Amino acid sequence: MAKIFSKSVSEAPKSVEVTIATPTIFKTILLVFGTILAFLAVKKSLHVLSLIGVAFFLSLALDAPVRWLAARLPGKKQNKRTLATAISMGLVIALLLGFLIAIVPPLVKQTVTFVRDVPALVESTKNGDGPIGEFVVKYKLQDDVAKLSDQLSNRIGNIGGATITTASRVGTSVFSLLTVIVLTIMMLTEGPAWRKVLLDVIPAKRRSRLQRLGRDMNKVVQGYVNGQVLLAAIAALLITPIFFIMGVSYPIALTVIVFICGLIPMVGHTIGAVICTIVALFTSFPAALVVLGYYILYQQIENYAVQPKVQANSTNMSPLLVFVAVLLGGSFGGLLGALVAIPVMGCLRIALLDYLETRGMLSKATTRDAKTQGGAI
Repeated sequence: MAKIFSKSVSEAPKSVEVTIATPTIFKTILLVFGTILAFLAVKKSLHVLSLIGVAFFLSLALDAPVRWLAARLPGKKQNKRTLATAISMGLVIALLLGFLIAIVPPLVKQTVTFVRDVPALVESTKNGDGPIGEFVVKYKLQDDVAKLSDQLSNRIGNIGGATITTASRVGTSVFSLLTVIVLTIMMLTEGPAWRKVLLDVIPAKRRSRLQRLGRDMNKVVQGYVNGQVLLAAIAALLITPIFFIMGVSYPIALTVIVFICGLIPMVGHTIGAVICTIVALFTSFPAALVVLGYYILYQQIENYAVQPKVQANSTNMSPLLVFVAVLLGGSFGGLLGALVAIPVMGCLRIALLDYLETRGMLSKATTRDAKTQGGAI
C-alpha cells in the first residue's frame, strides 16, 4: 500500500502541448474583424435595409393581385407581368394620392388649430372649466397645470425655429416613400426571374421542398399584410361617424390616428383608444365615454367576429407567440419592427415546422394541422 502511494507521489504530471497553426490564428482574427465590420455596416445602413424590408413585404402582398391580373392580360408572359405591375402600382399610387389630397389639407388645418388652441385649453382647464378643469380644481392640480402651460408655450414658441428641420424630415419621408415604391415595382417585375435563378441553383431533390416553403411563407405574409390593412381601415371607417356625431374636435386627424394605430398588432387599438379618449375629454365627458365605450365594444367584435375571418389564412400563431413577436419586434425596431414582427415570426415558424418534419420529430399530419389550425407550435 505504501509502495503504491510512493509511486504515485514520485510521478511527475504530464504536460499537454497545444499547437495552433498560423493560418488558424489569421482566420480567427479575420472572422472577428469581419463580424465587427458587418455589424457596423448593418448599423450604418439600417434605414436603407428598413426600406428594402418594407418594399419586400409590399411586393409579397401585391404579388397575388399582380399574378391574377397578368393571367388575364393579352401578350407575352414577361410583358403581361410588367403591365400588371404597372396597373397595380398605378392603382395603389392613385389611392394613396387621393387619400393624401382628401386628408392632408384638413389634417394640417386642424393640427394648426389644435396647436394654436392648446394654451387656451390648458388655461381654461386651470380655471376649472369643463370636466377636466373640475377634476384639476377638485384635486388641487393648478400648479402642475400651470407648469405644463409654461412648457407648452415655450415649445409652441420654438415651432418657427424648427421649420427647416421639419421640412427636411418631410423631404426625407417623401424620398423614402418614393424609394419604397420604386423598389416594390422592381421586385414585382423581376421577382419571378430571381425565383427561377435561385431554384436552378438549388439541387433538384431539395427544390420541391423549398418551393413549398416559399409558398407557405408567401401565404403568411400576404394574409397578414392584407388582413391588417383591412382591419385598420374598418376600425377607422366605423369610428369616424362617432367623432362627428359627438362633436369631437379634429375628427379627420383622429381618423388617421385610428388607422395608423390599427396597423400595429395586439396593442394598436389600445393606443388609439387612449389618444382618442383624451382628445374627446376636451369636448365633453359624455363624448369621451362614448368614444371609449365604442372602442371597447369594437375590440370585442373584432377579436371574436372580424379578425378570425379576415386573417383565417394568415399566420395561425397562438396569441402568446404573437404577443412575444410584437414585443421583440418593437424593442428591436420600434414601430416598423412591431409591424413586421408577426409575419417574420410566422415565416420562422413555418421553417421550424418543416425542419422538425424533415428530421422525423413531427408527423406530416401534425405539421399540416399546425399550419392550418395554429396552436402552441
